[in-house]
This record gives sequence, C-alpha cells and structure tokens, in this order.
Amino acid sequence: MENRLLCIVLSLLLPLLANGEEQAEQEDVVRDARPESVLDPQIERRQITEADIDTENFEAGVYVGMISIEDFGTQPVLGLRLNYHLSEDIFFEGVLGRAKADETSFERLNDGVELLTDDERAFTYYQGAVGYNLLPGEAFLNRNRAFNNALYVLGGAGITEFAGDEHFTISLGVGYRLLINDFTTVRVDMKDHLFNLDVLGEDKMTQNMEFSAGVSLFF
Repeated sequence: MENRLLCIVLSLLLPLLANGEEQAEQEDVVRDARPESVLDPQIERRQITEADIDTENFEAGVYVGMISIEDFGTQPVLGLRLNYHLSEDIFFEGVLGRAKADETSFERLNDGVELLTDDERAFTYYQGAVGYNLLPGEAFLNRNRAFNNALYVLGGAGITEFAGDEHFTISLGVGYRLLINDFTTVRVDMKDHLFNLDVLGEDKMTQNMEFSAGVSLFF
C-alpha cells in the first residue's frame, strides 16, 4: 500500500519539476537576448586642468599703454596698480600712472609759442576705483587646458597733476582679465579720465582715453 502511494506522489511531482526547469531555461534565454539599456551610455570623461585663482586677496602689477591727452596728442603711459579682492565679484583698485603731453596743434602752427613748460607737460594721476566682474568664465586654449577669465567694469576718482595744477578726476573703464596660473594674470584695460582744464583760454571738461595692458601677481 505504501509503495503504491509513493508511486502516485512521484508521478505527480516529476512533471512539475520538469516544467520548472524548462521555465528557468526560457528565462535565461530571454535575459541573454535582452539588449543593453540605452539609459546607461558609456561616456568618456575629459580631464581638464583649470588654473585657479590664488587664495590670497591682493593683486599687484604694472601696465603700459597709450593715453590720448585731449589737445595734447597721444603719448605712452606707464603705471602701477594694487588691487584688493573683496569677493569673487567685487575688488578695489589703486593706480599710479604717468605720461608726458606733446605740443598742441596751436603751438605747432605758431612757432615759438609755448603754452606749457616742460615740467608742466608731465601728466601724473593717482586714483582709487571699485571694480565689478560682469562676466566671469573660462577660456579654453585646447581640449585639456582652461583659463579663468573675467570681463569687468571700473569706476573711481582721484587727482591728476597736469599743466601746473591738480585736477579732480573721474575715471570710468572696462577691462579683461585672463588668469595664466594660480598667481599670474594678464589684463587689458580701457579707461576715460575726465577733468576740467583751462589752458587754451576756455575751461572745459576734457576726456583723456587710455588703453593699456599689463601683468599682475596675487600675493
């Protein structure tokens, strides 16, 4: 009796086991045939070395360029600057610049006429300004090298010594800064120095445009 029951149980279980193995084999085949997910792309990451600004907040440098002194021609200008970076966007700047004015067209047309002495033609300005970085970003030299840069505006005031007198001066400008490494920058600036001057018998507001380029170091 027991053998008969055992045979009956085995006859019922064997088909179930066979079906289970067949179903497992079918699932393996389906899994192997499934295509790779399109949501898992293989992206090759580029390694870019980026020059970072030094952690120090002071920046000092020199610059050279040309300045158009109204009525006195365009002459070379040489200057020093010292900056303090209050934040990533705002900085303070102090500059000392010097140039020497040429003769006016009136002096060239009238031989022997000198409106200013040689010492009075010295053009020296001392100014303080506030700068704001409008468009900080990155400049790519090649695929593996990026440089921090910024387009900024400047506005300030100071004193200009010219024509034997001191003149209160307002300075407005725009510039571009490119960071070569973590402590060296190259700058290009364009400024307008505005002050009242009375040399030709008329007191008028003069505009003296300056274009310069220079190098600065962070420390």
